[in-house]
Amino acid sequence: MTIELKTPAEIELMREAGRVVARCLDAVRTASAPGVTLKELDTVAHDVMNDHGAKPAFLDYHPRFAPSPYPGVICASVNDAVVHAIPGSYRLVDGDLVSIDIGAFVEGWCGDAAVSYVVGHADPGDLALIDTTERALHAGIAAARKGNTLGDVGAAIAGVARPQGYGMLADHGGHGIGRAMHEQPHVPNEGKRGKGMKLQPGLVIAIEPMLHRGGGDDYRHDPDGWTLRTADGSRAAHVEHTVAITPDGPRVLTEL
Repeated sequence: MTIELKTPAEIELMREAGRVVARCLDAVRTASAPGVTLKELDTVAHDVMNDHGAKPAFLDYHPRFAPSPYPGVICASVNDAVVHAIPGSYRLVDGDLVSIDIGAFVEGWCGDAAVSYVVGHADPGDLALIDTTERALHAGIAAARKGNTLGDVGAAIAGVARPQGYGMLADHGGHGIGRAMHEQPHVPNEGKRGKGMKLQPGLVIAIEPMLHRGGGDDYRHDPDGWTLRTADGSRAAHVEHTVAITPDGPRVLTEL
């Protein structure tokens, strides 16, 4: 396993990519309303990237597991869709739980982040799910410190999610990021404290808890080969930040 540590100057370039991602997420969330299609949200994000000289990281991405290149700029997962849902003709309705994941390259460096929110009137259970997912993310970020391990990050995330009775998407987690969107190492959302790879300055990772309201971890694939849905049909939330390990602690690169 090859791990590329980034220099402070390279992390600054990734910060610029992260700002673009944050702007895209903010614009998409603002544009989300009943009657708006997911494809229209995709166009919103693409326009922001074009305005800032960025290139979409997801568009035409074709990993080995996928039957075809990804056709969107964003992943737009609604209700029981957890991740990787293609933005198409679906029109948002009041009460939808939406998870938007966006990646962008600036000068060859990548940023990747996701948010979850409810359109219009929210079910309190959905708000609790989103809140717990966000708290799990922030716990994982807080654990992403020099000298800690990937097991510490996973234990922090699961330590927030599991006691609340939520499931977490099986076989998925975060990842290293830099010149490519997906680099080593894999960043699990569960782990044992003190176990796994030790974190050191220069490592940049995407931390992304994915929680299921129904409590199970299983999922199923849509026929499109991309969309993952909870096996029990319960709603899901997904949040993510790109985070650099620095001598002074974790630095979130995908904030405005």
